[in-house]
Amino acid sequence: MNPIFLLLTPVALGLITLFIRGDRKRSLRRQILFWGALFHLSGTLSLFLPNSKHAINPFLTLDALGLLFLTLTSVLFFLVSIYSFGYFFKEYRSEQERGMRHLYAPCMLFFLASTTLAALTSHLGLLWVAIEATTLATAPLIYYHHHARALEAAWKYLLICSVGIALALLGIFFIAAAGKGKGLDLFVFDFVANAKSLDVRWLKIGFLLVLVGFGTKMGLAPLHNWLPDAHSESPSSVSALLSGALLNIAFLGILRCYQICAAAGLAHFADTFLILLGVLSLVTAFIFITNQKDYKRMLAYSSVEHMGILSLGLGVGASFATLLHMINHSLAKVLLFLTAGQIVLGYRTKKVAEVHGLLKTLPATGILFVMGGLAVLGLPPFAPFISEFLILRDALVKGHTLAAVLYLVCLGMIFVAMSKILLGMAQGEKHEIPGALERYPWLMFSPMVLAAALLIFGLYLPPPLVRFLNEAARLLGGGS
Repeated sequence: MNPIFLLLTPVALGLITLFIRGDRKRSLRRQILFWGALFHLSGTLSLFLPNSKHAINPFLTLDALGLLFLTLTSVLFFLVSIYSFGYFFKEYRSEQERGMRHLYAPCMLFFLASTTLAALTSHLGLLWVAIEATTLATAPLIYYHHHARALEAAWKYLLICSVGIALALLGIFFIAAAGKGKGLDLFVFDFVANAKSLDVRWLKIGFLLVLVGFGTKMGLAPLHNWLPDAHSESPSSVSALLSGALLNIAFLGILRCYQICAAAGLAHFADTFLILLGVLSLVTAFIFITNQKDYKRMLAYSSVEHMGILSLGLGVGASFATLLHMINHSLAKVLLFLTAGQIVLGYRTKKVAEVHGLLKTLPATGILFVMGGLAVLGLPPFAPFISEFLILRDALVKGHTLAAVLYLVCLGMIFVAMSKILLGMAQGEKHEIPGALERYPWLMFSPMVLAAALLIFGLYLPPPLVRFLNEAARLLGGGS
């Protein structure tokens, strides 16, 4: 399939659903969302077939790194679209509140289109536009519930991320200036091919601005302030995509600029700041996870932790392990947010203290939530253990001993703090809740698929996946 259809189809379907108004037609909007997600996933998987077309023009050219992000986003989006059938059906029956319901499907489809554009392009200007478009597409989704806290979260998201994206644009200008007027376009492969002739002073400043700018959108501390509110106040399906897909796309922006730095011999310079922000994010996550009162905010701070792991992993030269961990974190965090959505619908609260006996009250949901929690904490036999261990190994092998020690200490402290909350929610006496939440199969299918994937990848990494990740890691100067 021509990749251009993966970009244009969500835009067209989003425009169609935008004009389908009224609560009575919400099922039609959900169906369009589902079929659009299925088409996108089918088209994305077809790109792995021999002789598939990956280049449309110089602006839209798909390399291994872009294909990785595109595939992960497409898979997660499809699973969330399935979950949306059951989640919103149950929500409409149990919560008669005002909300921006008619914007859910179109904004989700516009988000899919913007993330697709980010994955398809290696032009820094177009990449910036795509990442900014993800902000505009998701802001109404954060304000979905239409109350004061949601409004505050949406405005904080827009303001902080807009400042960050402005700094990233300034950074791209500096990277362009590093070309010293030689007529280089803003294509990453142009900069890489001419890396030895770039002005390293402009390039250093440009990378730092991009790291701060896109790091704000990625949720790296101390630039993460928007993230806990946005994740907590959004519908759980939206929270899942914010954590599992949106943060990754911002990371892709940093990776594209890191490619240029690595080719220009500035990898050590970039690594220093990546490690610094990575450790700072881990420490910040521990502080705010400890004694957290809201379990969705706890999951949001867990995302800050894992964005820190990605930054640190890239900084210590563990490119393969970093990309693998990005996949593992996305699977685990989407699983946790989807099951958290079921807990919200069942218990009618996001407060940790008011949720107990989860394994007895909602057995299937409780088991999946605990599995996701153990996975995101890096316990074997789940997949994140493998990637976290590989990052530790590479840090020690490549001489980053201090970073490795800080990494281990932070992971240990976060494990103690977060496991205390998770186990407290899971254990205890049965809690009486209205209705039979687990009778809705749409709520259970996606979390079960994600839990199975985390277990399988923890026990066995398929050779095609290893080869694919190595190909993507080589673009960053790594590989395993």
